[in-house]
Amino acid sequence: MKETENHGARYAALVCLERFRRDGTWSGAGIDGVIKKYRLDSRDGALTARLCLGVLQNRGLCDYYIDHYSSTKLEPKLRDILRLGVYQLLFMNKIPARSAVSECVELCKGSGYARASGLVNAVLRRIAENRESLPEIPGKGSPEYLSIKYSHPQWLAQYVTDKKGYDFAREFLEANNLPAKLTIQLNLLRTSCSDYIRALDRAGASHREFEALPGCIQLEGGNAMELPGFEEGLFYVQDRAARLAVEIGCPRPGMNVLDACACPGGKSFAAALAMENTGRILARDIHAKKLELVNRGAQRLGLSIISTACADAREPDEELKDSFDLVIADVPCSGLGVIGKKPEIRYKDRDSLLDLPGIQGDILRNLSRFVKPGGSLVYSTCTIMEEENEAVVKAFLENARDYVLLPFSVGGLDCPGGMYTFWPNVDGTDGFFVAKLKRKK
Repeated sequence: MKETENHGARYAALVCLERFRRDGTWSGAGIDGVIKKYRLDSRDGALTARLCLGVLQNRGLCDYYIDHYSSTKLEPKLRDILRLGVYQLLFMNKIPARSAVSECVELCKGSGYARASGLVNAVLRRIAENRESLPEIPGKGSPEYLSIKYSHPQWLAQYVTDKKGYDFAREFLEANNLPAKLTIQLNLLRTSCSDYIRALDRAGASHREFEALPGCIQLEGGNAMELPGFEEGLFYVQDRAARLAVEIGCPRPGMNVLDACACPGGKSFAAALAMENTGRILARDIHAKKLELVNRGAQRLGLSIISTACADAREPDEELKDSFDLVIADVPCSGLGVIGKKPEIRYKDRDSLLDLPGIQGDILRNLSRFVKPGGSLVYSTCTIMEEENEAVVKAFLENARDYVLLPFSVGGLDCPGGMYTFWPNVDGTDGFFVAKLKRKK
């Protein structure tokens, strides 16, 4: 295959889509892998990422138009090529339609599908010619319509509609398809907000500060490692909702804290900074290899109070009973709150999520034994599913008579009920749930 500058990016994006479809490879890992494999420069790497993520975000809508203009049964890789073309035609206005069509035809030929190049050309040309008068999506005003328009599973569109109403569901699904922001938290033990903002201004990086959460800065996107002060440990990457979940626990200097499901380490870092690097944080996780991310991050940030250990949060540990002032339990979940950053999550099989509440309940019950009388336990997930959030907490409280929900107010968030769900379309964060529980003395 003859690779021009754009062919390289498109071919790499096709490889990413195939790896996800065939092996379930996460988009981030797949994109990083092909950029490295094909030695793409920053421009081609950015185009590869946009194409891959854009197709995953809009796959259902692309398929709707492909199937409208083609009655042929398509092989999976050929459909991926067509999806790349449709995404460019509908969402990338700076790419001329003629170029988008011809490049996909060449991609088709170079990928072993020369026999189908005429089909690809015909389908994409018809979509290009009808961009201003594409067929209407059926069922406007229904979850089925939202499912196609925003390329989410119908069951999820129905779920949010039932819980929050049609307009809210539309806003939520639309927010999931917006370009993902990059949120960083400053290491205020090494820099100040004003000094770092000046560094961002010098670098020409557009940014937004959150006054209610000092040191929290949102950027339009990009590679965090290319920002000023990464190697010097002046910041780490963490969504505002996850940072607030730690702040809700009120970690203070000198505390003994357990981060029970720690990887990749953001919660431990947030707690250590709030504790002014004084006290002790035990970061545990079931994945030993991932704990190296925590160790490297703590070293880069200069946080010496964090130690790591491999452990299953469901396994009893008598040595830790009644040991911690604060336990942070950001438990394994469906991840349906971070679709905006990981668009492939929307394609999870719903049946694979049914066992999660039981696992989460087991973790919560086990970790509750590690909290000192008078201490706190923060339960959180990165999902918006009530079955994994409020229902798990309420079931726990029915049997744990020594625990109560504790009202909290932090970072501009006031929650008298002790539980809160962040929504991307409301809070501008990941979808995230947090509950603060206090053990009676």
